[in-house]
Amino acid sequence: MPNPSHYLIPPFKNNTTELIMATTSTVPRFPSPISSTSTSTSTPKPPQLHFKAHNAPSFSQQVSQNSLILSLRREVLLKGLAAAAAGAVLPLLKPPPSFAAKEVEVGSYLPTLPSDPSFVLFKASPKDTPALRAGNVQPYQFILPPTWKQLRIANILSGNYCQPKCAEPWVEVKFEDEKQGKVQVVASPLIRLTNKPNSSIEEIGSPEKLIASLGPFVTGNSYDPDELLESSVEKLGDQTYYKYVLETPFALTGSHNLAKATAKGNTVVLFVASANDKQWKESEKTLKAMLDSFQV
Repeated sequence: MPNPSHYLIPPFKNNTTELIMATTSTVPRFPSPISSTSTSTSTPKPPQLHFKAHNAPSFSQQVSQNSLILSLRREVLLKGLAAAAAGAVLPLLKPPPSFAAKEVEVGSYLPTLPSDPSFVLFKASPKDTPALRAGNVQPYQFILPPTWKQLRIANILSGNYCQPKCAEPWVEVKFEDEKQGKVQVVASPLIRLTNKPNSSIEEIGSPEKLIASLGPFVTGNSYDPDELLESSVEKLGDQTYYKYVLETPFALTGSHNLAKATAKGNTVVLFVASANDKQWKESEKTLKAMLDSFQV
């Protein structure tokens, strides 16, 4: 019987052509031994490897191509990291309100309310939101406890992508305290509610008509007229406001909602204070004080 060691494939020489051709899919990595039909007792010769000719790139060409691919990938990665780093650094270069959006208590940068030190005063300015920068919303203000934190607004909700001609309502700012609840300012294009430019809130319609249109932006999902417990009209200078108290057991924002709306320029601005049952027991008075303080 022939010695099996004779059938082992001899090691490749240090030849780049053989190395490339040996690893192609057209050639088995461990070819089967060549069967011998000869009855000769002479020592069989090791099998010969036959490679199919093809236009494989040389080793140096492959190295060059791989280097190019790695270089391109590195460039893309570095650009991505640079963009991410810029996104992380730029907010730090903005004035204090941007820090609030990073879970910093508002009491660390907002001024204390002179008449009541248990609150701080938030005055929105063009540096705070895309709509204020575009002149699409008039500046507004309200008070809140110093322990509250400002939340980040997703770009798709902020109206940043559609200013200054947004067709749907957007979220201006949002603040939250886990123990007390949350507040947000929602802005709606006037044209969504009336065809008359620069209409007052009275010209748009009654308080019930307005909340029927904006109710889903109070609750976060749907609005049922039976959820409206109370509505009222308030005059602050030349500005008229509609105020609402809602009990919304199925709302995404919370089972208790307070809202206050007014129209100015080409926008209706809506202030919403929300809480669940547990938060409402502790913070009902605080949320109502925040609602009363809102003005444009």
